[in-house]
Amino acid sequence: MPQRRKQEALNARLDHRSPLVFDTRELGRSPGALKRLSRSIEAPGDLGIEMIGVRKGATVELDLRLESVMEGVLVTGTARAPLTGECVRCLEPLGRELEAEFQEMYSYPDADDRSRTADTGDDAEEEDTLLLEDDLFDLEPVLRDAVVLSLPLQPVCQEDCPGLCPECGVRLADDPDHHHQEAVDIRWAALQGLAETVQDGEKDNTPRASGDDPQEK
Repeated sequence: MPQRRKQEALNARLDHRSPLVFDTRELGRSPGALKRLSRSIEAPGDLGIEMIGVRKGATVELDLRLESVMEGVLVTGTARAPLTGECVRCLEPLGRELEAEFQEMYSYPDADDRSRTADTGDDAEEEDTLLLEDDLFDLEPVLRDAVVLSLPLQPVCQEDCPGLCPECGVRLADDPDHHHQEAVDIRWAALQGLAETVQDGEKDNTPRASGDDPQEK
């Protein structure tokens, strides 16, 4: 859950060598100061859902805008990465490009809580707020939430994918004319045979015209 991940980020000590940790010291706590940067990173784990996601180690392209404000640093960005997964209808592999946008406030530890809440319009509790640590911030929890929320819940290879045959599992898109003969219920098969026997007996017992008797001369 997003709140839990944010809280985990608060409790962890940041490592400036991590590719998803960024330094804001150049902004100098000067409101209005801006910094733009781009970075290519390897995707961390758990960047997806069951049927589709960004494979661990795949390249993620980040474009960030860091803006210094009174309460901290406002981070706005875009993440681009390749997606891999399976179609939920026919289970065929699929791949596409993801573009996820995000924006998050990283507050100074000594920022006034009341002004922070008033300026952002966020009524979330203090433990849901991400804090700067020695002018560093960790983008991973924000990136993960942005990517997961951008993923399709029911990914398909094409909008009109017909899926799989429920009887034999063949992919129907590869064989549009695929069909099976309608199976006869064995309970009705016996009755059907009986009906045919009775019908044949009735034909044999039908009186024939005198002219039709082969023995009649």
